[in-house]
Amino acid sequence: MPKLTWRLVLNAVLGLGLAAVIIVLLPVVTQTSWEKIGHHLSLVGPRTCLELFGLTVLGLAVYTFTLSAALPGLSHVKASILNVSGSAVSNLLPGGGAVGMASSYLMLRSWGFARRNISTGLIVSGLWNVLFRVALPLAGIAAVSSSTDAMPSLVRRGAWWGGIIGLLLLIGFVVALTRPSWTAWLGGQIDDRFGHLIARLRRGDKKGKPLHVKNMLLDQRARMSTITKRGWFPMSFGVIGQLGIWFLLFWRVMDAVHVNLPVADLFAAYAISRLMTAIPITPGGLGFTEVSAFGILVTWGASPAAATAGVFVFMVFTHLAEIPLGALGWLAWWTSPKAGAARA
Repeated sequence: MPKLTWRLVLNAVLGLGLAAVIIVLLPVVTQTSWEKIGHHLSLVGPRTCLELFGLTVLGLAVYTFTLSAALPGLSHVKASILNVSGSAVSNLLPGGGAVGMASSYLMLRSWGFARRNISTGLIVSGLWNVLFRVALPLAGIAAVSSSTDAMPSLVRRGAWWGGIIGLLLLIGFVVALTRPSWTAWLGGQIDDRFGHLIARLRRGDKKGKPLHVKNMLLDQRARMSTITKRGWFPMSFGVIGQLGIWFLLFWRVMDAVHVNLPVADLFAAYAISRLMTAIPITPGGLGFTEVSAFGILVTWGASPAAATAGVFVFMVFTHLAEIPLGALGWLAWWTSPKAGAARA
């Protein structure tokens, strides 16, 4: 497990504290009261909670297709452990994705995966995830393009920029995979200008020998290209499947708390709010995601109390529920047989 330091603890406390303040102040922001919100929360009975939890688990399970395709040899069981454990860490820390990736690296090394394969798999799966998530807002805009209720201009601009960034990332990714000459040029430039500096920063490199970044990038590009060609379908299935199940969860939550809006409007609110999860100030954009979803829902006519209850319940199942599941994942890893880091 990642080393627990006072900085990590402080970051977690500050991040979760800010998210808690935002959530506690939701009635003020939404101009309603916890009493009215509680009425809509009471509409979510035990049977509905069981259904929502089932969708949560299903969404996490589907994403294992992405991880297994990006890391050949990784079983779906181990991919599940990897997924929930990394998500739990990311959901506890502001900008916790880096720590989550470090924990994934630790687990994969203990199962005998080579460093190069781990780096390739994590890069490809991470890019695949980002590409689809930043493109999602464009799908949300398209879903409500014929709606009589205009989307707030600020939200529309943010969604368009998210889509444009996604398109640029996709172009850059395709170019990197198809033009090895460009990769070689970039690596050569880094070697010429920063090679000795990078070598000095490397752990255990006392002689400061130049690091051949060009060869590393060309090797990484070749392996990424191979993984993408072989695994593009299961990786896409995993990401799209999870996002689709998350929307089904969002839809069922809003129906349970009586947010009566067309499916297209609900999808647009869901799609654009997913973009807010990238905000690094709080863990997983917690608080900002809920406020953005609420603003869109109310703009299109939802009851403030019902919308607040809906985004709160959705947050519980897509964010908080992953933390105890992650704890179970860490326990499963801790008790699982280890192949040893030296065995690749």
